[in-house]
Order: sequence, then structure tokens, then C-alpha cells
Amino acid sequence: MKKQIYRYKKNLGLGAMSALTLSALLMALPLVSHAQEPVTGVENPDLLFTSSDPKLHANKQVVYHIVKDLLEAGHWEMAGKYLSKRYLQHNPNAASGLDGVVRYFVDVRKVQATPIPEKMAKPVVAVIAEGDLVTVMYPLPVRDKTTGQLLYTTTWFDTWRIVDGKADEHWDSALKN
Repeated sequence: MKKQIYRYKKNLGLGAMSALTLSALLMALPLVSHAQEPVTGVENPDLLFTSSDPKLHANKQVVYHIVKDLLEAGHWEMAGKYLSKRYLQHNPNAASGLDGVVRYFVDVRKVQATPIPEKMAKPVVAVIAEGDLVTVMYPLPVRDKTTGQLLYTTTWFDTWRIVDGKADEHWDSALKN
């Protein structure tokens, strides 16, 4: 009987020690679970907008010029070259239609045109093309609203549907301003 009590006390001691160790690890877990690898762009994003498939290559090139010429350089006077007249917009801040999206960037966001760069400056993580869809993934730094300090990075997505050589529909993860 004494042996059984001794084993019980010994096992209880190990159990209590294990429980304390486990509790300490579980309390530290939230600190570890927020760690992440930063999202970064590739060295030469221009290379991502190509494909050996002629149709996918053409679609990627339309999106390349939307990103570089319109979004990066602000040349919205060229939008008709890359966007369809009906351009369906799923961003809740911009209207649909070629005129609506141009008005959003020129009149609402007050984007000023700058020289179109020879190579894209905007960091890009990946470009994925399938059928008539092209998705571009960008690093998105998230900063503290008060201090401006970088808190973490995540990924922004833009997807366009290409119809007859122009972007006809657009999705992103924007929220209503």
C-alpha cells in the first residue's frame, strides 16, 4: 500500500510539473503564433507578366500595363486602351464603367500622372493567369495609425477578367472607405 501511495505522489508530482510546463508554453503560444515571414516582392516583377501560352501572355500584358501605366504612373487618359467601356468594378469605392473608374482615380483620389517607368517599380509577389483571369499579388505593409511604425506585412490581391484584349471586370479586397 505504501508503495502505491509513493507512486501516486511521484506521478502527481510529474503531472503537476508537466501541467505547469504546458501552461507556460500555452501562455507563450500567442506571442509565437503572431510571428510571420514578411511578404516581399520579387526582384524583377516585369518577368512575372509573361507566359509561354500566347493567350495567357496577352492577358498578362494587359494587366501589366494597367498596373504600370495606370496604377503606378497615373496615366488614366490611356485607360480606354486597357479597360473595356463596361468595366465591372467590385471595389466598393469605385464605380463601374470606364468613365466611373477614371473619375475615381482622377477626381476622387486626385492621382497625378508621372512618367511611365521603363520597368515596374511596384513590388509584386506573384502573377497567376488562368483562362481569362489574371491575379496580381502585392506586399501590403500594415502600419500603426498613430506612429506609422510597420506592424506586419500581408498580401493584397487584384484580379481582372480579360475580354477581347481589355480588362472587363475587376476584384480586390478593398473595404468601403
